Amino acid sequence: MRKRVIGICICLAFALLLGIGAYQAKIIKTPEVTSDLYSQEEITDAINVVKQEMNMNWKGCDLQEIYYAGDETSKDCLDWATRNDADESLVLLSTFYVGNDCEDGSLEPDSMYENWMWILVRSKDGQWKCVDWGY
Repeated sequence: MRKRVIGICICLAFALLLGIGAYQAKIIKTPEVTSDLYSQEEITDAINVVKQEMNMNWKGCDLQEIYYAGDETSKDCLDWATRNDADESLVLLSTFYVGNDCEDGSLEPDSMYENWMWILVRSKDGQWKCVDWGY
């Protein structure tokens, strides 16, 4: 009986360690960039929209890092807001890995994409919407 309890404890500890390792692999770097246009909460909301987009539609891609591109870059992309009947635009930059099992044929498998832009727009104080991405 004692061996069985020890065996179960070892199995549970092993499963816990595997779970922690898998969780840590999903940690995404989000360096904070100061802005005169947007609060950190607004930027975080935009980052969460991109994370959700990647989780839902970018199977086989692993987001490594994402951050605000800065006020000047966002101002330069204000025409995206106009084109999408919105008031504001925000640009994020990201790094992500494309695995061999990626479902998007336009991305190179087993490669890293850096400085990938995500353009988001919203109406004043509304929800961010991702309208374009790429280089």
